[in-house]
Amino acid sequence: MNTKLHAVADANGRPLNFFMTAGQVSDYTGTAALLDDLPNAQ
Repeated sequence: MNTKLHAVADANGRPLNFFMTAGQVSDYTGTAALLDDLPNAQ
């Protein structure tokens, strides 16, 4: 069994939020979970 770690990072590469899914789950699931947590663009 494996896992995937999806992350939102700032411009300096520092992690802001994480979401973990099972390895066989589509990447779209992790992306959809993190979309609302994206910081506003400047």
